[in-house]
Amino acid sequence: MNVYLIRHGKTEHNQNKAYQGKTDSPLSNEGKAELRQAEEVHPDRVFVTKYRRTAETASILFPGVPQVVVPGLEEMDFGVFEGRSYLDMEHDPDYRAWVNSRCTLPIPNGESLDGFTARVCKALDALLDDCIANGKETVVIVAHGGTEMAVMSSYAVPKLDYFSSLTPNGCGYLLEVSPKTWHDNRELRFIKQVSYLKGETE
Repeated sequence: MNVYLIRHGKTEHNQNKAYQGKTDSPLSNEGKAELRQAEEVHPDRVFVTKYRRTAETASILFPGVPQVVVPGLEEMDFGVFEGRSYLDMEHDPDYRAWVNSRCTLPIPNGESLDGFTARVCKALDALLDDCIANGKETVVIVAHGGTEMAVMSSYAVPKLDYFSSLTPNGCGYLLEVSPKTWHDNRELRFIKQVSYLKGETE
């Protein structure tokens, strides 16, 4: 089974380098304009999160394909950091402490890295178990940068570091899943990075 894990297109928050975990940002005009249809991939449905930036991205990449919201795959809750950039917070003691911990400390009013990763993994486990049981050949997930990072650092073979697995908006990964290795070891074999930006191909 092939699994496409794709980061949503660009939003105003992305362009401003601001944290946007639970902020329900739409795609920016630039974000919409730079995406292309994924004509080479033909899923019967696209799995998205509850945030419209993933639904809007899926509609551009896979027009007319039904979308299914998967609770648990949404971006990290950045709590008091929501809507602010690292420049806004360079002197904020809570932010500095979080960064200096390699982002492992719980975010005030938000999530911890371990809690976030566990949430994403629980949702992905259930989704892929169901897809394998139903004989799916192609699974497409349009989610978030943090979702990519949690999945790739937890399941990818060869394994990727959490902070090195983030792709640009509109890009992502093609992964291969064998029912046996998934059930035995929870492994997703890395095949290649993919891009759905105009002017770029896989």
